[in-house]
Amino acid sequence: MRAAPAIGAIAHFGSRLGPRLASRLASLLGLLLGALLAALLAARPAAAERSNEDSVRVTAEQMRQLTITEVELHAFRAETAAVGQIAFNEDATTDVLTAFSGRVIRLIAGIGQRVTRGAPLLEIDSPEVVQPQSDLIAAVAAMNKARSQLNLAQIAETRDRSLYEGKAGALKEWQQSHAQLVAAQNDLWAAETAVAAARDRLRILGLSEAEVSALQERGEVRRAIAIPSPIDGVVIARKVRPGQYVRSDPGEALYSVADVSTMWLKAFVPETEIPNIRIGQELEVKVAAVPDHLFKAHITYVGATFETSTRRMMVRSEVANAGGALKAEMFASFRIAVGERAPAPAVPIEAVIREGNLAVVFVQAAPMEFQRRKVRLGVERDGRVEIREGLKPGEHVVARGAIFLDNQWRQ
Repeated sequence: MRAAPAIGAIAHFGSRLGPRLASRLASLLGLLLGALLAALLAARPAAAERSNEDSVRVTAEQMRQLTITEVELHAFRAETAAVGQIAFNEDATTDVLTAFSGRVIRLIAGIGQRVTRGAPLLEIDSPEVVQPQSDLIAAVAAMNKARSQLNLAQIAETRDRSLYEGKAGALKEWQQSHAQLVAAQNDLWAAETAVAAARDRLRILGLSEAEVSALQERGEVRRAIAIPSPIDGVVIARKVRPGQYVRSDPGEALYSVADVSTMWLKAFVPETEIPNIRIGQELEVKVAAVPDHLFKAHITYVGATFETSTRRMMVRSEVANAGGALKAEMFASFRIAVGERAPAPAVPIEAVIREGNLAVVFVQAAPMEFQRRKVRLGVERDGRVEIREGLKPGEHVVARGAIFLDNQWRQ
């Protein structure tokens, strides 16, 4: 406010009225300006005050904006952190091969497609499948012939036995017909065995039971054979193209199919933490793609060797993936419980102000006064953080509003 120029103007005006009157006017104006300034200061909102270097005092109105919570004991378990990735369950993943050579004439399933066990993945035209089908047809014909021979032998044996028992035929004729009956039975058994073997060969080649039965009934030979999926799952790789010639080589997989109802969680644990890792320990996983979900599992395998470059060991667990949220090669962060639960002072996470490696809380020292105190943090669990040093159970700290007090302390 420009009090001095106003007083000077009044004094100049008052000099024309006389020294005594001018002095009274100047004093009166000073009193009025002082009262006005005090009223303006009283109307301004009160700000938090710093009573000392590490404390902040608030007003009653500001106090209503803060949430005070008591430091309580909470059970925490020692944990170790690790990074890793999601992978397919190799125990439920299979490569699809072909038992015969031929040319790919049609691709049926694509990468990422869900397939059921027995569903066709591709078709191959191969002359190698013609002979096994012909063998089945020939074996079926031989079996039918043997069955007819057996029927005739049974009729002959029955007739000769009746004649012999009625004293109208010779024993020798009955014995011969009986021997022919036994031979026919053996021939039928051999023919049925040959049919079963031919059917098994066709199933190994990839024909389904229904296709083999249809071939046996109708006798229609096919050159194009569909290669089926051996399991229910998702096609994760396809290594053939239309028109490509493929061989029955174990090293040349045509497709890869994985059952994604379960996935592997691979955590890479530092060498110094491995002595604390055991099979069966609890493991929690977070993936960036699903930030709001916490996956839980138990360790099922601990590696036998370290990676030479990172000096870390792979620790694996298996987790259900019913919703399909987990995808292979997802980056993940792991927390592995390595100790027993132990009670420790705990506060809400929002009560802690972090500044790099430094962490502070505001402890209530008086009804409207809070002390800024450094603490050492531990494990975070269920919205609370373990305080390993700096607080005791029963003390009261600011939860909601801690950031406001920190800003006031810095002013």
